[in-house]
Amino acid sequence: MVRTIVRKDMRRTLAVALLLAGMAGTAPAAHAADPADSMDPRLICAELTETAERLMRLPRMLLHAVSLAESGRWNAKAQANTAWPWTVYAEGRGRYYPTREAAMAEIEALRARGVKNIDVGCMQVNLMYHGGNFDSVAQALDPVHNVAYAARHLKNLRVTRRSWSAAVTHYHSGTPEHGRPYWRRVFALWNEERRRDFRARREARINAAQATRIAHRIDR
Repeated sequence: MVRTIVRKDMRRTLAVALLLAGMAGTAPAAHAADPADSMDPRLICAELTETAERLMRLPRMLLHAVSLAESGRWNAKAQANTAWPWTVYAEGRGRYYPTREAAMAEIEALRARGVKNIDVGCMQVNLMYHGGNFDSVAQALDPVHNVAYAARHLKNLRVTRRSWSAAVTHYHSGTPEHGRPYWRRVFALWNEERRRDFRARREARINAAQATRIAHRIDR
């Protein structure tokens, strides 16, 4: 019960942070406290994408699936792919850093060498094409702003492209030979995550029902 309350409180905090980051069309909160700083990095992207899906009315688990395609790494403990917030991709190679500071140091080193085509964060936002939509590179990497921007961008693509498959395709690339295989990968991840989510919710309902029955017996 305590864990459930903490999780709900965290999601409320994330929802507020995403709204302040411009998800509802408001100005970005450059100096707001970042809830990601107090979270387990393995949970940051998943919690933010789930919250963004709800706020933006995106298909459940779709943004999450995109994040897995973009910054996913294998979590041996959880036996699952986990989107990683401190991911930097450049020069044909992904780099997974343990901290925000380490990721920022790599981004700065790449830029100092003249590298411009750099993807950052949970949603691998490209600095060359989308960096101008942020106040700074640090803000583009920041998980809250990174996910908020990606959610808006994906929803806008849905409006212009008229389907979620086309939106996801163009999120990755406007070139069909690159975008279509990407959609197939995301679609496979989406189906897998929805099945995982269904099993988890069913197990939670069963556990809750069992707990209720036990409580009733104790009350007698």
